[in-house]
Amino acid sequence: MNRDEFNHALRAAASVLDEWELLVIGSQAIHGSISGELFEEAERSVEVDIAVFDDPDSAKADLIDGAIGEASMFHETFGFYAEGVSETTATLPEGWKDRLVRYESPMVPGVVAWCLEPHDLWLSKAVANRPKDIEYCRAMVRLTLVDVGVLRERSEAVSGLSDAVRGSVTALIGSSAQ
Repeated sequence: MNRDEFNHALRAAASVLDEWELLVIGSQAIHGSISGELFEEAERSVEVDIAVFDDPDSAKADLIDGAIGEASMFHETFGFYAEGVSETTATLPEGWKDRLVRYESPMVPGVVAWCLEPHDLWLSKAVANRPKDIEYCRAMVRLTLVDVGVLRERSEAVSGLSDAVRGSVTALIGSSAQ
């Protein structure tokens, strides 16, 4: 997903929801921290994960899915889509909300997208631990978008992880540092 597609998805989500502040988690949150073109591993995705801050029953997430989600007319027309998610979809370190990155663009007038800060994004992808997430994490380290020391520190602030998951996150941090 490139910047124009990201902006288009944000405009569509804001319009569908009549909400002008959105939360972006998942790989496309990196748009908040990088200007210009994204790295290959980020552009591979055809979806942006969008949540709103006040959606306790996920009704707004369901609206996004129905109107502009996977297999919707929007998806069929444009080749990308928005997935409605909740704040709790990603496993994140304590304090993540205080570190959100504000994204605004003249291409999305009146909309503020709050995007995960790169280290928090990296950790959420590392916890997910799918092959595409591992590639994404390695690219972020290779491109110096994250600092390994900060990743180590923040990984300790992710609560509720099993020993196995915590071990895989720690191993990925270690292997990425080489």
